Amino acid sequence: MDAVVWVKTRSMKYSFYNDYAEGVHPKVLEALQASNLSQETGYGEDSFTKAAAELIRGAIGNPGADVHFVSGGTQANLIVLSSMLRSFESVIAVESGHINVHEGGALEATGHKINTVPGVHGKLVPRAIEEVCTRHDNEQMVMPRAVYISNSTELGTVYTKEELRALSRTCKNLGLYFYLDGARLGSALTSKDSDITLAELSSFVDVFYIGGTKNGALLGEAIVINNPDLQKDFRYHLKQRGALLAKGRAISLQFRALFTDDLYFELARHANRMAALLANAITTSGYTFLTPPSTNQLFPILPNTVIESLQEDYGFYVWEKGENTSSIRLVTSWATSEEAVKVFITKLKNS
Repeated sequence: MDAVVWVKTRSMKYSFYNDYAEGVHPKVLEALQASNLSQETGYGEDSFTKAAAELIRGAIGNPGADVHFVSGGTQANLIVLSSMLRSFESVIAVESGHINVHEGGALEATGHKINTVPGVHGKLVPRAIEEVCTRHDNEQMVMPRAVYISNSTELGTVYTKEELRALSRTCKNLGLYFYLDGARLGSALTSKDSDITLAELSSFVDVFYIGGTKNGALLGEAIVINNPDLQKDFRYHLKQRGALLAKGRAISLQFRALFTDDLYFELARHANRMAALLANAITTSGYTFLTPPSTNQLFPILPNTVIESLQEDYGFYVWEKGENTSSIRLVTSWATSEEAVKVFITKLKNS
């Protein structure tokens, strides 16, 4: 879908479609260039991968964690979840969850059902997990075995420490694995509404991944496996799913750069600041939001006439279309300039 939209809007002044429209942060590119001609072992056994994994273990405070680098979020989700589920087991997720809506049935193609439940501003709550497990009580149904959430959510909201603790406790009580999709984890953790550190978040989940594609990397995500029971033979799953790359260094090198001198969180804070500028202007213009502004994804509700005017110069998705008003999605990135935001605001106020 993105490719079609780009062809239609090549003359636009700026794209707010997503946070991966730009290539790569210069410091990450410098790291790739500086190491370009050095010879290394392949398939994740190189010194760069080991160094990047150690940086991440240090950041989460868990020296026993397994760290693996893959090319994208959908690949991470389907490999992790399918690796932890037996053929008759399922995963619980909110209806708006990425694995349910935006991954082309990737997980289902591995033979696993997604038990979907309504979310609260895109977030999963313990009661919903308990209700699914209560209903699925015999061999005529699938057996729930894992819980999936993303932070930030598909609606740009974030989980607090207490919310994650409650979900973790519920999963432990019910014997479920707890998995967190961190495609926009940097933006979530640096949100004004977040009260949790990376290390604290890591302590609540069995597995999560740290998103690089949407936060300054050319591509790539870092899977972190905290639960020792899920670490065994994971590289076999990577190989079988085409994710054990001969030149895995190309991804891990980027994470080594991102986790040096706090760059990863610096980039996320910038994206959030640019979104906050947009949110403040939208609010002062008298408009409301589908969900409260929190991260680099905003969902303002605007008159359709205003949306049409903005679309003359800017690219963005219409999220929920109504007869007179609709919600749109605006996404800022590590590279979004304050000038681009200010020009958009001027257009909004004149529309």
